[in-house]
Amino acid sequence: MIPPSEMNRAGFAKTFGGVYECSSWIAEQVYDTGLTALEDSAGGLSRAMVEVVEQAGHEPQLALLKAHPDLAGRLAVRGELTSESTAEQAAAGLGQCAPEQYAAFRRLNERYTQKFGFPFILAVRGYDRDGILECFQSRVDNEVDVEFDEALIQVHRIARLRLEALFTKDTLSQP
Repeated sequence: MIPPSEMNRAGFAKTFGGVYECSSWIAEQVYDTGLTALEDSAGGLSRAMVEVVEQAGHEPQLALLKAHPDLAGRLAVRGELTSESTAEQAAAGLGQCAPEQYAAFRRLNERYTQKFGFPFILAVRGYDRDGILECFQSRVDNEVDVEFDEALIQVHRIARLRLEALFTKDTLSQP
């Protein structure tokens, strides 16, 4: 892979535009602020992207949260998730939920979204279905501002994991 600091805008957006769910504006703004060798690693690029999100303000942050799909929700059932979300949810076993687990996810998704105005977000790597449900149940009772902050933390964690996968995949494919 060409180092991010040496990419043109189109190549950078194509490579990193999907790191934040359906929010390519983040990668575009990072590129537009100017890239240096400091952004040529997953950690450096992650820091730059976090900074763009943190400086964006409440409304763009809320839109970012709303861009995420429900866990084990209707988009997953219909096969309409992004490839990244599909892989992440599949790795956590969310595609193999028992009917009672799907029902629990459906109830929690409805309750959570009604209360907070955005879907429940969790970087699911390292969790199984039961662990995700436990986390879901514990967070649905949070205060709105606490949960907004936690959702952003989870979004950044998801993005960091996606960046690490991009850098690792490309590094491993080099001759």
